[in-house]
Amino acid sequence: MTNTQVTHIQIDNYGPWTVTPEPRREVDLQTLQSRLYADLSQLFGNRDGYVFFSRFDNMIAVTNGLDMDAHALVQESVSNRYPVTMSMSVATGTDPAQALGDATEQLQAAGSAQDQSRREILRGRAIDEEFREPSDVQIAHFDVNDATGKYTDELNEFDTFIHIEQGYAELMRYMRQAHDSLSFFVGGDNIIAVCPALDADDYQDAVDHVHEAVDVELKVGVGRGRNAHSAGFAAKHALEDCRATGADVELDF
Repeated sequence: MTNTQVTHIQIDNYGPWTVTPEPRREVDLQTLQSRLYADLSQLFGNRDGYVFFSRFDNMIAVTNGLDMDAHALVQESVSNRYPVTMSMSVATGTDPAQALGDATEQLQAAGSAQDQSRREILRGRAIDEEFREPSDVQIAHFDVNDATGKYTDELNEFDTFIHIEQGYAELMRYMRQAHDSLSFFVGGDNIIAVCPALDADDYQDAVDHVHEAVDVELKVGVGRGRNAHSAGFAAKHALEDCRATGADVELDF
């Protein structure tokens, strides 16, 4: 059984801010979003968490091992360095998708994302240290088989992008609907999924489905750990085993 701690991060009043007192340059907004994501990735990553950019104004983090005080420190760091603030909601569960749903509901109950009076909300509850286990987090690291040979070195970049995104979109949808998992594109041809306690057959099912649906071939390494970093690193090692053996699925636990 897994017990994933998920944090929903949302920039406060971001939509109205982008057009007040007049519309801001898109390049400036893109720069702010990317820098904020990079800083959050480091702030949570230094505490063995993972952050995924989602829609950039909303981000999703796997935060096993971070208590509410640690979240508050991240909020403070952002408010000291950026012209925007952000709210966070934390929830836990054996099902990452449900944990995120609970976190989102807590944030929505605190007020609209475009409510000017809602600032730096911090809600929810982290897993108490005494209840943490070495197998709380399960991470799957997918990548596309021979993406360089099939796409990068053969097609123009935009067509390559289309193929990779089609694979990602289908995997993201299927892992959510069939396996209660949260999947995120992390660059190149790599996708990281935060999963409940799935087995090898479940991952083979997902790989087969994507191949049949959009003709994109995937492989996946899976790891478990006490936090996102340890589970993700185990998944990376399992993915290297896939490359060495030619297997579609390898588990490192």
